[in-house]
Amino acid sequence: MNNQTTSLPVLTASTLQRDGIAHAFFTRQGGASMDIYASLNGGVGSKDEPGAVNENRARMAAALGVDRENLLVPYQIHSADALHVQQPWAEGTRPRCDGLVTSTPGLALGVTGADCGMILFADSRARVIGACHAGWKGALTGILEATIAAMESLGATRSAIDCALGPTIGPASYEVGSEFVARFLEADENNARFFTASARDGHSMFDLPAFIAMRIESARVGSFTNLALDTYADDEKFYSYRRSVHRKEADYGRLVSAIALV
Repeated sequence: MNNQTTSLPVLTASTLQRDGIAHAFFTRQGGASMDIYASLNGGVGSKDEPGAVNENRARMAAALGVDRENLLVPYQIHSADALHVQQPWAEGTRPRCDGLVTSTPGLALGVTGADCGMILFADSRARVIGACHAGWKGALTGILEATIAAMESLGATRSAIDCALGPTIGPASYEVGSEFVARFLEADENNARFFTASARDGHSMFDLPAFIAMRIESARVGSFTNLALDTYADDEKFYSYRRSVHRKEADYGRLVSAIALV
């Protein structure tokens, strides 16, 4: 992990630093938003000023070397649906899905998050990229595998796909109830390894990054990197939905992670 040379203080993964590929795990720093959204809020679904969010998205696009309208972020629904995109969509017609893939130069694929996993993918030889949003539900139901399969449909080779997980809520910050644990154990009893005892009775701590890593590594991609940064624990760099709830804040900003063919 290191700082990419742009006007924004972004994070990058060495596994995705390939010729013809630009990527960024944007932090909450370097934007135009104010107050609880300060400052690089990328969430069009937040209650932030639309003009500020649009300016933030424009700065992100510039950092990736693409036009503003070519930074594509779907309407995320915690699904296992990944979509192939070839061109920017019209205003107000964002697709409802949680994964995007493309082989079109000049497009940047992005996802938002504020505790959920944001994963970027690239097969630099086949010139195919992808991005997906994986909260617990999407990760459990198959968004990671769906994104990889969609890349393969464009000519990517699974063993040549490099991917990286950006800032995500960490295992020391994600407390869940017994019903949550039961759902994972019902899917696979081996998922018990992703839970540890909480200080509260009837609750457990969930390791979402480790669960995501297991699903990706089971898909047998070429390489995987976890930036291992906890969104909840670092309010200077990251937004966190769960932290906003605990602080009783009215809303929260959204981080953006994006990758582009340039």
